[in-house]
Amino acid sequence: MAGKHILVVEDEEDIRELLRHNLAKDGYTVSVAATGEEGLRRARAETPDAVLLDLMLPGVDGLEVCRALKRDKKTEKIPIVMVTAKGEEADIVAGLELGADDYITKPFSPKVLVARLRAVLRRRARPPAAPDSVLRVRTITIDPGRHEVKVGEKPVELTFTEFRLLQLLAGRPGWVFTRYQIVNAIRGDDYIVTDRAVDVQVVGLRKKLGPAGKWIETVRGVGYRFKD
Repeated sequence: MAGKHILVVEDEEDIRELLRHNLAKDGYTVSVAATGEEGLRRARAETPDAVLLDLMLPGVDGLEVCRALKRDKKTEKIPIVMVTAKGEEADIVAGLELGADDYITKPFSPKVLVARLRAVLRRRARPPAAPDSVLRVRTITIDPGRHEVKVGEKPVELTFTEFRLLQLLAGRPGWVFTRYQIVNAIRGDDYIVTDRAVDVQVVGLRKKLGPAGKWIETVRGVGYRFKD
């Protein structure tokens, strides 16, 4: 991923410089912004390959920056990784539902942050699978046309909802889905949204997948993802 252009939007100078230094050391071209307004201007002018976005910014906060970037045709495809203080679960969920790709909590390991950013860029570069194509992830094979799932060579009987849930998560390994996003993808906007409904489906799916169920990870306070 060396040579990719990363925009860092962070108001704390020491963290901004820490990010700039570690990204540059890893071969990235880095530009920085200290406010949400400056971050928006730079993103629109430079169209970076990804944005590292602090949520607690003076003036226009990170959620507003994310919303504005995702509404703009010029910047809507730019991956956004939120950088946030621990405990802001509501903001993390809101950011992911606005279209952010991942989040990093403060304090963070620079090496972990760079690895997570690299994973986001890799996922974005990966062409999406056709909706009806056979999907093979780790030991799991998902055949939408036949509505069949196998773990290794062993068939697994899933309900319609469990099948759609697995297809959603496994179709984008590493991607964090909030419970609300999962319900919308599986049932549509008219389905009553409850955290419990999604959690029950995940428990049942993990049980049926056996040892392979461990690849479905709980992201505490946020939702679920299939381990990348």
